[in-house]
Amino acid sequence: MERRPFGWTGVLIPVVGQGTWRMERDPRAAVAALRRGLDLGMTHIDTAESYADGRVEEIVGEAIAGRRHEIFLVSKVLPENASRHGTMAACERSLRRLRTDYLDCYLLHWPGEHPLAETIAAFEDLVRQGKIRTWGVSNFNEDELEEAVRLAGPRRVACNQVYYWLGERGVEHFILPACERHEVAVVAYSPFGQGRFRSHPVLEEVARAHGATPRQVALAFLVHRPSVFTIPKAARREHVEENAGAGDLRLSDEEVARISRAFPLPRARRGRLPVL
Repeated sequence: MERRPFGWTGVLIPVVGQGTWRMERDPRAAVAALRRGLDLGMTHIDTAESYADGRVEEIVGEAIAGRRHEIFLVSKVLPENASRHGTMAACERSLRRLRTDYLDCYLLHWPGEHPLAETIAAFEDLVRQGKIRTWGVSNFNEDELEEAVRLAGPRRVACNQVYYWLGERGVEHFILPACERHEVAVVAYSPFGQGRFRSHPVLEEVARAHGATPRQVALAFLVHRPSVFTIPKAARREHVEENAGAGDLRLSDEEVARISRAFPLPRARRGRLPVL
């Protein structure tokens, strides 16, 4: 599994990690899938307090028991909880559910009504207390990211987690360049479009050339940019193993160009990102 620096932090994490949204549906299978992913090198695990009202964090806590030292663990605070005091309290709750005393990265789930400066102040308090190692944002457009960097200063925002897959490449217009300008890692969530992914003859041809699957090629396309990581969710062992197989798949420049033509960029637009 390829590992690369997580933005300016320099921490090496796998290019393909594990998302956990809706994993509460079959907790036993979810725990087994997450543990299999760890065995395969998918040690970046992403979760959130909002997932099943904290139940998914508890599932993750069970899955990583005894293996915390291996893992780059990420959770998120809901915008309605993201006041300075509320962020601190939310983090404490997440730590209890995850059975750990620190997070590797803590994110604001999406922009909300609380002043961003308050949330950032809480994140910095948590860093000083050793309860989080880094912090970042999720679902921020380029203007919101620029504001976060302005408030926090350079090399403070570790990542921006965004909805990004072959069927929704709009982030490539403005958001990815803004993140790369500030050395902010980009984490692509729902990289199969929440079930909307469909294969394509180009994906199938590239997959055959590599002894891979079209889904693996789709993941490899997303992470061909050095700034991008992805966190597909897989609640079954076979899907975990397929996702992990994308972690060492290298596409040529010509293959990237072919896939890009098959799944063209949408018209450039600015504004609020979709939140999923």
